Amino acid sequence: MTAASDAARALIKRYYDAFNAGNAQGMLDCLSEDVEHRVNEGGIRRGKAKFAEFCSHMGVSYREELKDIEIFANDTGTRGAAEFVVHGTYLKTDPGLPDARGQTYVLPAGGFFEISGGKIVRVTTFYNLKDWVDQVAA
Repeated sequence: MTAASDAARALIKRYYDAFNAGNAQGMLDCLSEDVEHRVNEGGIRRGKAKFAEFCSHMGVSYREELKDIEIFANDTGTRGAAEFVVHGTYLKTDPGLPDARGQTYVLPAGGFFEISGGKIVRVTTFYNLKDWVDQVAA
């Protein structure tokens, strides 16, 4: 481990701590102005404003807590990853997805990060969408 990898892990931890606290501003504080946000089977959002819109939407449609978070970083602190389990409740129907009725779900997931200048410049999130749909459609 290096000081750079420690700093990268601390940044990613701060990002996920803010997520679990429902603190969108805390998440935004971890991001660069031109952050690239890539979501599983979705488009690419560029910039903090688009990320903030995403957080607003997620806060209305889902209530989620990430558990069993394991964070990794390379020695230079420029790349990081996290593996976790999402424990969630589907609150409001998302267009093109099953109707929301307060269903709960437990979903393994992960995130990949690029870091520069002490900020996250790219975050990519992966999960098994079919697994999620199967859980909420049941």
